[in-house]
Amino acid sequence: MLEMTREEFEELVAEALDRIPPELTRLMDNVAVFVEDEPPAEDPQLLGLYEGTPLTERGEWYAGVLPDRITIFRGPTLRMCESREDVVVETEVTVVHEIAHHFGIDDARLHSLGYG
Repeated sequence: MLEMTREEFEELVAEALDRIPPELTRLMDNVAVFVEDEPPAEDPQLLGLYEGTPLTERGEWYAGVLPDRITIFRGPTLRMCESREDVVVETEVTVVHEIAHHFGIDDARLHSLGYG
């Protein structure tokens, strides 16, 4: 497995977030991004997870709720990558994939766009 500290991985996630165009980040609402070492035991190869209500599904009822949560998982990312450059690319793809879920884009569309 490729070695990378949690701090280094968190920095790659932050850099991936910084590369999201400002016109999109301005539209993001009530969402927080986290890094965890490992995904839930039932899905050990999961690279990222979006939990929340996509912007496209929010209505008048949407008020006073906890932020949506995007979690990027360090362990499976490092296990599948062979180099630091691979981690940079895979982290960016995963961050974009999970943010797209925040905007209501489903997995089928993301796969067709190359973010799957």
